[in-house]
Amino acid sequence: MSRDYLMSQHFLRNPRLALMLIGHSNLKKHDVVVEIGAGSGVITSALSKRVAKVIAIEPDLDAVFKLKTNLARQGCDNVEVVCGDFMKYRLPTETYKVFSNPPFHLSSAILHKLIEDNNPPDAIYLILQKQFALKLLNNDRHYTSQLGLKLTRQYQTRIRLPLKSTDFTPPPAVPTVLFEAKRISVEK
Repeated sequence: MSRDYLMSQHFLRNPRLALMLIGHSNLKKHDVVVEIGAGSGVITSALSKRVAKVIAIEPDLDAVFKLKTNLARQGCDNVEVVCGDFMKYRLPTETYKVFSNPPFHLSSAILHKLIEDNNPPDAIYLILQKQFALKLLNNDRHYTSQLGLKLTRQYQTRIRLPLKSTDFTPPPAVPTVLFEAKRISVEK
C-alpha cells in the first residue's frame, strides 16, 4: 500500500484550480492564513499571491524541502514554512483564517483543534470528503454529527463547491468538496 493512501492525502494537481478555489473564499489581501499539510506548495503558492502571510505547516521533511524550493523559485517571500505536526502546532494569537487540503483521516481532529482553541480562526476552508462535510452542516436534509453541532454554534457552514477526482493526485475514491465555515461573530 502506498504512503499517500495510508496518509489519505490527495494533492491538488493544478495551480489554477487552487487560485479558483481561493477565489471562492473570503480571504483578503491583509489576511494571515494557516495551511495544514502544504505538500509541495500548489495551494501555498496560490495563497501567497492573495494574502499578506501564509503559515504553511508540513510534517514530511522531503515535502518541506520541495516546498521551500518551489516557493523560492516563485518568489513567495510572505510564506513561513513550519516543519512539524499540525496537531502539536500552537495556533497564532493574531487573527487568522485557514485554507487547506488536509489528509482526510485527520479532518475531524483538525476541526476539533481549530474550533476548541482559545483563538479559533475567523474562517475555515477545507477540502473534505463530501460525506464528512455533509455531517458538518446543520440542516434537515442530512444527519448532523456532534462535531457539526459544535461547529455550527460558532460558524455558518456550507459546501462551496464540488470537486472532481481528476483534480487530485492520487485521485480520491470518494466525492470531495470545498467546505466553508465562517465565524458568526466575525462575518455573516
